[in-house]
Amino acid sequence: MLVTLNEQVNFLRGQVEAYFGRHPDAEIIRSQPGLGPMLSARVLAEFGDDPHRYASAKARKNYAGTSPITRASGKKKVVTARFVRNDRLIDALIAQAFSALRVSSGARAYYEQQRARGIEFNAALRQLANRLVGILHGCLKTGTPYDEATAWSHRAHALAA
Repeated sequence: MLVTLNEQVNFLRGQVEAYFGRHPDAEIIRSQPGLGPMLSARVLAEFGDDPHRYASAKARKNYAGTSPITRASGKKKVVTARFVRNDRLIDALIAQAFSALRVSSGARAYYEQQRARGIEFNAALRQLANRLVGILHGCLKTGTPYDEATAWSHRAHALAA
């Protein structure tokens, strides 16, 4: 029974990769750090492929649930994670962020910077995922694949100053 299930999983994996590769944005999404063929297809499916669905990167981040919610009242200010969100999408984006730590020096530096500020592991990963969603939005908007130097160049200038 396990052999049959493995064969079916492999067949479906091949189908997803074949059909995802035909999408016009497949190359751009696949170029993002930490996104393999299956995770790329999952991210595309959860975000949708309407180019006008998200007016800004902030709108895409809010839909993804990676951007924080800030509540301020008088002297008190609280920043919390979004709990109402697309769980399948946030799971895929957190997996992307975790994988990006190994393949992207910019993502690793950003994550380490968050950890140095005393931010916990999950919150730092969520912030990295938030940044990666913004990068993905910019790449899709301009129609250009991910470029490590361009994506993290403003961070390098800020650290040098």
